[in-house]
Amino acid sequence: TMLKEFVVAPVEVGPFVSKALKSLHGVVFTSATLATSNNFNFLCREMGLKAEEVAYKEILPHAFNYRRNSCLYITSSVPEYKRDTASQFWRVANTEMDDLLTASKGGAFILCASNADVALVYDTLMAYGDRPYRLRVQDGNIDALVAWFKMDPTSVAVGTKSLWEGVDVRGEALSLVVIDKIPFAPPDDPVLSARIEQMKKEGRNAFMEYQLPRAVINVKQGAGRLIRDETDKGVLMMCDPRLISKPYGRRVWQSLPPMKRTRELQVVLDFFANR
Repeated sequence: TMLKEFVVAPVEVGPFVSKALKSLHGVVFTSATLATSNNFNFLCREMGLKAEEVAYKEILPHAFNYRRNSCLYITSSVPEYKRDTASQFWRVANTEMDDLLTASKGGAFILCASNADVALVYDTLMAYGDRPYRLRVQDGNIDALVAWFKMDPTSVAVGTKSLWEGVDVRGEALSLVVIDKIPFAPPDDPVLSARIEQMKKEGRNAFMEYQLPRAVINVKQGAGRLIRDETDKGVLMMCDPRLISKPYGRRVWQSLPPMKRTRELQVVLDFFANR
């Protein structure tokens, strides 16, 4: 007998969430990543809440001195990632990653959009000869990976979603976070495809109203691994030129904390040299 498993998911969770919330006396949401474009419109829309149903909303100022202690580096030499030119993208991106990893002497998370990217980054960096850092790839046991990372100051962890959020590494153990691409959800995901189709039928812009805000929140979560307390210092490197070349790219990097920003590799190398 052939067994088949069917998994059903709602296209929209808002009606279910709002119904559950309204049965409670009161709910408080707090997070560093709830806002997109400096407002909570996306969050409220996804939870099925109307503006008048939210009693109080506020974006609090940052507690850390990001401009003094951190730097956002958007590479200027890496080409836009496309499937037919992926090898060119990775050749340049990995070269710059190695430059920064050498300057930081490890203490880095490399956050990739897919498992295939994780394997490619790991294999390429392992092929470099003399490295002042040690590499390990996410293998499913995130706790073991983080424990190894904290024990070795030269460690570099390469991973996907589990490494993007909920991981707390403070101090000099983590001074570099690399994000390879804006983490848009794969378009072949059946729930995402259904949601996009529904929004199109409603005359809405699925990319701007749904896909982009989700990607912004994911970038904020990944970037949030870097600065965890008042004394942390570090660099966020993003290898996606769409942050500059595409109009929507501004919405992504403007949602990040107010780090010092540069597109010059030497500025980042000097940051590590003077750390």
